[in-house]
Amino acid sequence: MTEPLAADDVRRSASVEGISINYYESGSTTDAGGGLPLVMLHGGGPGASSWSNFGSALPGFAQDFRTILIDQPGFGGSDKPPVEGNYYRHAAKYVIGLLDQLGIDRFHVLGNSLGGGTAMRLALEHPKRVGRLVLMGPGGLSLNLFHADPTEGVKRLMEFSANPTREALRAFISTMVVNQALVTDELVEERFADATAPGSREAMASMGASFWNPETFEDGMLWREAHRLRQHTLLTWGREDRVNPLDGAMVALKLIPKAQLHVFPNCGHWAQIEAADEFREVTVQFLNRHRERAK
Repeated sequence: MTEPLAADDVRRSASVEGISINYYESGSTTDAGGGLPLVMLHGGGPGASSWSNFGSALPGFAQDFRTILIDQPGFGGSDKPPVEGNYYRHAAKYVIGLLDQLGIDRFHVLGNSLGGGTAMRLALEHPKRVGRLVLMGPGGLSLNLFHADPTEGVKRLMEFSANPTREALRAFISTMVVNQALVTDELVEERFADATAPGSREAMASMGASFWNPETFEDGMLWREAHRLRQHTLLTWGREDRVNPLDGAMVALKLIPKAQLHVFPNCGHWAQIEAADEFREVTVQFLNRHRERAK
């Protein structure tokens, strides 16, 4: 078992396009995954950050990869400028700018929920830079065939946005997992503090508006562009996901030429937490099949 890491020991920041981007980095380049670094992008619920989503997973992945967890703009320790255009494109601009500063030309990218949408936009806009994609219940790509919209999880998110109380946040977090023992008082307090920090509510509103604005929302309908992806893509889903339900994977699985799907039983929207060991095993195995082309 790997030892947990302290956030402050691996925390970094950089100025990108005039704003501060917070990130966490651990591990070094190995032969795993063709020698490419692994970039992880978090989801978009209240109080979300790269550390809250992937901090517990970082030590395991850092054994094999130079692993970078990035706070997308508007979240965590990153600055919170108004969203320009659709959020996925907005965030992708800052992510690629950070990787440019770090001298990272090629990388694998793993995105959860909102971060899955940003990861897909990165792959579409910078196809020569992305090795393989791992998408966890991704936003924008998930198209619900049978479930109603908005889903239960999205409804709870909207209720918190309208009335940001601890009780509303607990109700939202409860939709993330099957195992309710994971919804601790400590987790609620940590996420509540981040979700109500200065600028956080405004950033959440700006992000949300980018998916409703008639001028920008269509740019977030990534399922319409799924056929353009050329990377090997691992779609991962919790069978009991109440945010982006499993039926949302079917269109992506059909349209992405090199897609495969792994479903975790007794698991919700946070596979990296609720099915941590299996999630790491499946992801590393998938990335290890990557071979860099000869230059």
